[in-house]
Amino acid sequence: MIIKIIGAMFVFGLLVSVHELGHFMVAKLTGMRVDEFAIGFGPKVWSKKHGETLYTLRAVPLGGFNRIAGMDYEIIENMDREGGRSKEKVFVVPDEEDAGERAYFRRPIWARMAVILAGSIMNFILPLFIFFGLFLTQGVATPSPEPVIGAVIEDRPAAMAGLRAGDRIMTLDGQPVNQWSEISQQLQGKAEHPFKVTYQRDGKELSTTLIPEEDAATNRAVIGITSSAMYYQPGVIEAAKLAVTKEIYLIGAMVGGLVQLVQGTVSTAELSGPVGVAQMAGQVAEQGIWPLLGFAAFLSLNLGIVNLLPIPALDGGHFIMLVLEALRGKPMKPVVMYYIQVTGVVILVSLMLFTTFNDLTK
Repeated sequence: MIIKIIGAMFVFGLLVSVHELGHFMVAKLTGMRVDEFAIGFGPKVWSKKHGETLYTLRAVPLGGFNRIAGMDYEIIENMDREGGRSKEKVFVVPDEEDAGERAYFRRPIWARMAVILAGSIMNFILPLFIFFGLFLTQGVATPSPEPVIGAVIEDRPAAMAGLRAGDRIMTLDGQPVNQWSEISQQLQGKAEHPFKVTYQRDGKELSTTLIPEEDAATNRAVIGITSSAMYYQPGVIEAAKLAVTKEIYLIGAMVGGLVQLVQGTVSTAELSGPVGVAQMAGQVAEQGIWPLLGFAAFLSLNLGIVNLLPIPALDGGHFIMLVLEALRGKPMKPVVMYYIQVTGVVILVSLMLFTTFNDLTK
């Protein structure tokens, strides 16, 4: 349990730190004043001021933020001359005046765009380094043509029949198996048909019986096993190329998944929130540091893509507002910006509650 908790905190902390570091570095480079760089939410656990910036670690490690002067809006109610409150409200940018030209809204629009995009860009850069390190130190796995089981999926026919990783399939219903591809070929069209399987384990020949089931997604008979893998060690240049290729593939798959979600071809029941992600991170952490880093790379890409969605309160929503400002030649009115941000927060909180409900009911 301790390993699971540490693993989940490590993943969340790493992704948030890298994302917020992107915003922080570009804000500094473009001349903005950053008043606070925080990892986590809630009460301060640790803080230290260096120069003009307060660096803080907060109690809830599920997020983070940069407090950039002149970026956040506040509502101030006007007071009439008798001291009573009027119905009119004023929208102001705190700290804008004392920050002068270093306030967020006084910087050039290209600088503000760069700051907004920097977080997601860092989430795309991090996986490249992780994948590169994985390929360089752990090698590259390719499916083995040998009929040796690499993994057995829990609660599927092979697992229930007693097969294990490392078993070598010798025959299926008396038919010899010499290549991994022959297993799939012999199973096809025979879902719900009992199969006698002869296999070799630790030099001994054993047998069992299983009944393949039909996979609804592919309409193929399956028994719940994956092939074993062969590993080879790539060089530095090849590892770098493989890291880029893997990231491009994953980004394409994730974007495709989002499109399917919008089209309704993928159920929203598959969505996971913080609870589900934390549980998965904890389970992966038990497998070791390298699988955990691989999982963090996958989540980092996910975070980068989601943050670029054109939803108010996300980086993508901020960027769209800046594009509109560039096209109009002037910024949106503060009151409009404020209510757009409120709408975005409502959408995000609703989505988080929905995904958390999904996590708790799974």
